[in-house]
Amino acid sequence: MGAVLGRHDTHKRSFHGSKLEAKMVDAMQQRASHGTSLKSFDSIIMKFPKIDESFRKCKTIFEQFDIVSFHVPIHVSRSGAFADEDSNGEIDKEELKHCFQKLEISFTEEEICDLFEACDINEDMGMKFNEFIVFLCLVYLLNEPAVSEAKIKMGLGNLEATFETLVDAFVFLDKNKDGYVSKDEMIQAINETTTGERSSGRIAMKRFEEMDWDKNGMVTFKEFLFAFTRWVGIDENEDDDE
Repeated sequence: MGAVLGRHDTHKRSFHGSKLEAKMVDAMQQRASHGTSLKSFDSIIMKFPKIDESFRKCKTIFEQFDIVSFHVPIHVSRSGAFADEDSNGEIDKEELKHCFQKLEISFTEEEICDLFEACDINEDMGMKFNEFIVFLCLVYLLNEPAVSEAKIKMGLGNLEATFETLVDAFVFLDKNKDGYVSKDEMIQAINETTTGERSSGRIAMKRFEEMDWDKNGMVTFKEFLFAFTRWVGIDENEDDDE
């Protein structure tokens, strides 16, 4: 579960304090002000199967973005979405820019690059399926006019309920509503169950370590998303046969 966690110190330091992180924190703080319907970590776990099913539906969107090169013929399906006959299983930065242009989504080049680099957790210049899921959720979270437009054109409407559940889950963990989750907050969240039973601190620490991939003691929404994809069974090497 932790193969991808704790890698690439340079990238980790560059993300913290970035404009994108500041936007995510601000968005999460605004969401937190409305509270959460979740009452325990157990209630989050119970949603894993449905979230896993929804994540796997993202595969279609992923394949639409996975255009190997500008010279590969792009076919338009009856739904208007772009499809590729020769995908390589990952999306590079140029493919992402190209698709945003084709879909007439008004992100700046800087915004696209920031999102790509934030989600390319392995720093291999290719966004794999699990990284793409995180990318979609971040696009959904950043509530700007360009993103509202992107939600429709990228087909995120059907995934809205899933993304709202993920935001709700993070808000539940973020007890002090500062846009981050600390060890103490994770322990408190794990111990809050509907039955009144208390889970061990060891379980809480294990979950926290799975989220805190940069080992700085604070978990961002992006880190939470990467851990969540693994919790529900989406691996970084996910392929069509799984």
